[in-house]
Amino acid sequence: MDLHLRDKRVLITGSSSGLGAAIAKALAKEGAITIIHGRREEQASKVAQEINQDGGKAFVVTGDLTTNEGANQVVEKVLSTLDGVEILVNNAGSYEDRSWTTSQPEGWAEVYNANVISMVRLIQLLVPQMKHLGWGRIIQIASGLATQPNASLPDYQATKAAVLNMTVSLAKELFQTGITVNTVSPGLIATEGAKNIFHQIALHKGWGKDWAEIEKHAMQEYWPNPTGRLGRPEEIANMIAYLASPLADYINGANIRVDGGGVGAIN
Repeated sequence: MDLHLRDKRVLITGSSSGLGAAIAKALAKEGAITIIHGRREEQASKVAQEINQDGGKAFVVTGDLTTNEGANQVVEKVLSTLDGVEILVNNAGSYEDRSWTTSQPEGWAEVYNANVISMVRLIQLLVPQMKHLGWGRIIQIASGLATQPNASLPDYQATKAAVLNMTVSLAKELFQTGITVNTVSPGLIATEGAKNIFHQIALHKGWGKDWAEIEKHAMQEYWPNPTGRLGRPEEIANMIAYLASPLADYINGANIRVDGGGVGAIN
């Protein structure tokens, strides 16, 4: 299927590794011009090089989105390089392994800044030029934990719930501008980072060293779902590619779950 994304300009935040890198590669395969963002230029350049060697078009921009100055520098570099962006994928974020008893209010503020305010900064900086273009896509990455929270990671989960709310509000704000705003909520995804973590957990829990066996235990303990496995980065990336395309014009203000059925909800 041709998604009509050729030469669309895309900024994917936090795309120097993991899920963000998979999103960038999927969009590049559809002909989009991708901007790889991260804090480490070496990592971001590696992803861009892989895309360019595969026949795609990728550029690199680095910067810290948790400050106004850093976000401004990122957007200035993007606009000076490509003179505009049609698609923004707000993927960058962070979390710490904290509980209700170990987290401090300052930590809640830090993760909220990293996972929500960083998105707000880019939205406010890039939406004016999207309005001028008369067409745009804003896609936010949340989590199944936004609507089905656990006791652990309460600060992180709260930020992802905020993203869902923000998406609906922004979609209404951009009424009839040609810009749509949607959220994708992944379940537990087997990125390389997640695999490394689960291999370490497996050592302590006696799950063995075979990834298939480790994945089975990880799914059962951390993300039980009817599909019976963890998600793949490419499965999230393919959904985002569709939402970013002109074919998805009538999808707006939505939360799209890609979680193997792990969230026990009708929507």
